[in-house]
Amino acid sequence: MLLYIILGLLIHLVFFASIFDIYFTSPLVHGMTPQFTPLPPPAKRLVLFVADGLRADKLYELDENGNPRAPFIRNIIMHEGSWGISHTRVPTESRPGHVALIAGFYEDVSAVAKGAGRNHVFAHNYDAYSEDFGAQDVTKLDTWVFDNVKEFFHAARNNQSLFSKLNEDKIVFFLHLLGIDTNGHAHRPSSREYLNNIKIVDEGLKEIVSTLKDFYGSDGKTAFIFTADHGMTDWGSHGAGHPLETCTPFVTWGAGIKYPQKVLAQKFDDTYLQEWKLENWKRQDVNQADVAPLMAALIGVPFPLNSVGTLPVDILNSTDLFKAESMFTNAVQILEQFKVKMTQKKEATLPFLFTPFNSLSDSKQINILRKARSYIKQKKYDEAISLCKELINLALKGLSYYHTYDRFFLAFNVVLGFVGWTSYASLLIIKSHCNLTRGVSKEVKKPRHLLSCSFVAVGVLLALFLLIQACPWTYYIYCLLPLPVWYAVLREFPVIQDLVTLLLTFPPSHFVGYLLLFILGVEVLVLSFFYRYMLTAGLIAFAGWPFVTPLWTRAKSTSLSWIFFCLLLAVFPLMPVVGRKPNIFLVVGAGLLVLLLSLFVVTSVLKRKDSFVSEELVLHLLQMLSTVLSICVVYGTHNSLLKKQGLPLINQVVSWIILASSFVVPLLSPLILFDRLFSILVSSMSTYLLLSTGYEALFPLVLSCLMFVWIHMEQETLPQSVVSCKQKVSSVQFTYKTDITQFRDLYLDDIRRAFFLVFFLMTAFFGTGNIASVNSFDLASVYCFLTVFSPYMMGALMMWKILIPFALVMCAFEAVQLTTQLSSKSLFLMVINISDIMALHFFFLIKDYGSWLDIGTSISHYVIVMSMTIFLVFLNGLAQMLTTKKLKLCGRPKSHLI
Repeated sequence: MLLYIILGLLIHLVFFASIFDIYFTSPLVHGMTPQFTPLPPPAKRLVLFVADGLRADKLYELDENGNPRAPFIRNIIMHEGSWGISHTRVPTESRPGHVALIAGFYEDVSAVAKGAGRNHVFAHNYDAYSEDFGAQDVTKLDTWVFDNVKEFFHAARNNQSLFSKLNEDKIVFFLHLLGIDTNGHAHRPSSREYLNNIKIVDEGLKEIVSTLKDFYGSDGKTAFIFTADHGMTDWGSHGAGHPLETCTPFVTWGAGIKYPQKVLAQKFDDTYLQEWKLENWKRQDVNQADVAPLMAALIGVPFPLNSVGTLPVDILNSTDLFKAESMFTNAVQILEQFKVKMTQKKEATLPFLFTPFNSLSDSKQINILRKARSYIKQKKYDEAISLCKELINLALKGLSYYHTYDRFFLAFNVVLGFVGWTSYASLLIIKSHCNLTRGVSKEVKKPRHLLSCSFVAVGVLLALFLLIQACPWTYYIYCLLPLPVWYAVLREFPVIQDLVTLLLTFPPSHFVGYLLLFILGVEVLVLSFFYRYMLTAGLIAFAGWPFVTPLWTRAKSTSLSWIFFCLLLAVFPLMPVVGRKPNIFLVVGAGLLVLLLSLFVVTSVLKRKDSFVSEELVLHLLQMLSTVLSICVVYGTHNSLLKKQGLPLINQVVSWIILASSFVVPLLSPLILFDRLFSILVSSMSTYLLLSTGYEALFPLVLSCLMFVWIHMEQETLPQSVVSCKQKVSSVQFTYKTDITQFRDLYLDDIRRAFFLVFFLMTAFFGTGNIASVNSFDLASVYCFLTVFSPYMMGALMMWKILIPFALVMCAFEAVQLTTQLSSKSLFLMVINISDIMALHFFFLIKDYGSWLDIGTSISHYVIVMSMTIFLVFLNGLAQMLTTKKLKLCGRPKSHLI
């Protein structure tokens, strides 16, 4: 089993990594010649203001009194410059957004660290501890920038060296304004803090523009761009593709920029113009990557080598010749990338296998460039610009073509490996845990040399093929991995024969019925990733399970409990995603319910008369104290942040202590099934309360109640003839060294148990939010632990919040295996198989076209299922540790009689 788990883990890691080689390889190419416009630029310097997390609607809309929220920017729009919406892409995060703005490309954000040398980039910034979501006034993050810039120019008047540098050409000033994003996370974009921060930024912009005019003597050679890296949802998050996250403001004015243009009517797919009262001022939208070539054209620097942005020439206030030449430069710059990409792929592919991008052949490239240059000489500038845009579109399609050239080949091999692994795991289950093959002779047959030699020969030929084409080393893994997997499958040919023979004895209607039921179940699991209410539908169907089995007559009270908790849990997927409507009183209420349950258990312990009463009583009282402290910390932290007094140190210390103790305290409880599971629940709830902001605090409690009932239900489904010695659940004891002779063979109903587990895991994941979307995460969840921005620590805490319900289900899974005398290996393998079938489903659903929300969601779904499969191995070990290990504080060793 250990060897199988290790191999399975490695194979799934390969499958997991394959998605990044197939869909997420770096689009960057190297070796292009820098391109720049051969005419004098309109500006000597450019100032780029980026208001982090600023939504377009919040900047442009009028306030409650009908006045502009940002009067300076409003004046620019109406009297000095051009404006519109900058459309960003997924992921709507700070780093990718800034890369797109400055470098002009969307992926491979890690390469931004290799961009600029320190010899011509000078930075001044505050420390990371200043970004505190619990601070009294985070607008200081923006006023700090404005004050330091003003001091910088004031100091330059008395520093000749600095004064000379600032008066050189081709200078870019970049001002990053973080206050709006921080206020949005802490207080939401509709809050007074967020809206007031916009006013402060507007005033700061006015001061900086005035400072620059004074310093440069109003020489008219400064261009300004004001935009944002991403927007923000109404609940204060970002990262996905909601329009509130992807629509950011874009305002530009100064040297080389057109003045406002009055129009009678404009047509857009939204109603923003009427809402903002800007329908008579021409709106010019851009893609975020278009800002990079615009900056290059304005100050006369080479266009970014890997930029995929298109120069928005309609914004430029310059001669038609300059516009046409700039557009021509933009087209040549993107065409250079296409040519390098094509050359690289051609050199790495056998001549008879290479298929070029026919829409942009060498002759067509030459013809378009020659024709565009001819139009410019003939002063047909509009025709030249139109032709250059056509060339850019073709070159971008060609870049995408060569970037995805090997996609089908790699995907085919990954799918082949997937199917092979799932088949092998299924055969292993049948061979080891079913009585199907018991009658098969166990004698060792001679090695099948022909089969072995065939697979070795294919492997050698495939390796030579990849070597000739100079493929990356990862290609060898994806292409060669299916060979040993399928070899292992074919080695089990006798099992396959027996399985086929058995299936032929099944009535066709029964076989088709079971198959359709299984497919329906998998489809419901898949659809739950897109529509959370499918979980509700599934739980309602689960509630009807006792009525189609003897359970209703055999265990009516247990069945009623099952129906009640299934329907209660079914409510959660219908609720809004966590974080959108925080309610601290629901969190406190959940804590009080845990205390009430704990009091009930303490009462039952006091009624017992054995030697372990004092030990258990101390443990329960300790857990109750932990719950009380969690309630107090949550309530106190909430009030402190409302008063803008920050996170109290004592609350922070207590929160971390409770988190640490949640791993240890359950291990002090008795190994009796109910006692251990209840201890795990209470300890987990103490931590979960600290990470909750609303109704989700009740979710683990209801889920755990259903899990307790599930354990009873599963034992009731087994007849006495199947389980030789049925014990009451209350007397079953967890033990690490289980007698394997107690394990039974698998039955058809065990597939249903495996499906139940996967469904409950999906419910644990999506029951309170769609974690496939990055914007489902609410930073307020971690404010009891820290408020200073720390992405890795905050991410780890939010991941732990997700894993708590997951771990509770896995602990219940351990109990089900124990009470039904089912081998953990067999049931675990079935769960992995169901997960792999789902993963293969999502592999085919991955797309790289359509909206960026669809693209990002399709990829994240696959990543989640593959991560779940990998995490199952880890969580299975964690569940075993929590349920089978016992710590002794002091005194003599104790044993539990059952």
